[in-house]
Amino acid sequence: MKVVVAGGSGALGRRICPDLIARGHDVTILTRSPVPDGVPGQLAWDGANIGPWASQLAGAAVINLSGALVDRRPTRENIELLTRSRVGPTHALVNAAAQLDQPPRIWIQMSTLAIYGDAGDAVLDETARPAEEPPQMAGVARAWESAAAGAPAGRQVTLRTGIVLDPAAPAMHRLAHLVRSGLGGRIGDGGQWISWLHVDDFLGIVRAALEDPELSGVVHATSPNPVTNAELMAALRQVLHRPLAPPTPAWLLRLGTLLLRSDPALALTGRRCVPRRLLEAGFVFEHPDLAAALEDLLGRQS
Repeated sequence: MKVVVAGGSGALGRRICPDLIARGHDVTILTRSPVPDGVPGQLAWDGANIGPWASQLAGAAVINLSGALVDRRPTRENIELLTRSRVGPTHALVNAAAQLDQPPRIWIQMSTLAIYGDAGDAVLDETARPAEEPPQMAGVARAWESAAAGAPAGRQVTLRTGIVLDPAAPAMHRLAHLVRSGLGGRIGDGGQWISWLHVDDFLGIVRAALEDPELSGVVHATSPNPVTNAELMAALRQVLHRPLAPPTPAWLLRLGTLLLRSDPALALTGRRCVPRRLLEAGFVFEHPDLAAALEDLLGRQS
């Protein structure tokens, strides 16, 4: 299959593209910063204007990953940056596809489960309504999805994705470092829900979205077994052989994220999401349970 990946040089793109290439797909990566001697098939674009890259979309599968990293302070300027970095490239892709005689076959639109905001203990499947707040989560995600609505394609799948656990990702390094440093206790009250998935299952879901003609619309890309923050930290301590650690109060986390220029909501809010549509479609998760997934990932990392 011919596949065009916008934002393919980012963290998820660096996983998706080699996986698809290894399976025989013809992959073109749209990137603002092509890397010499990097992954083959890189094509420069500015993420705003239609250029020579547009012809690559004809009859292709489009995977839209474009967007700045979310781990930044929730200031007005940063919220505008997060929104602009997603909406602008998405509009460019939609406008380019609209000018083609042959539209894309498939459109896979990346999104996030953060679109549900801080959802408490409610179990959320694909029928759940997006939240209004906080703006750096739900607001940015709603704008991202709206920009792709009506994109000319034979089929569109919107992947609302949980936290992808990946040994190559900064989030995994940070969590492991905290636990090894004796700071692996629960954060806040520890009751906030974490919707997560192993990177191998994430790649499997992307392949399913490409290959299953029955999948369309919103699909939750997340493990069927969400956990609380307290359960996540306990599983990390167990895998890394560390003793019980004191909790991190919410006020201390807010102070730390202020110094690190991060967003405390990333750790203090949660969503208890389940992948109903994938399960109904018969998708089999390789790593459905957190402890075994972490054992696999951290063992691979070391």
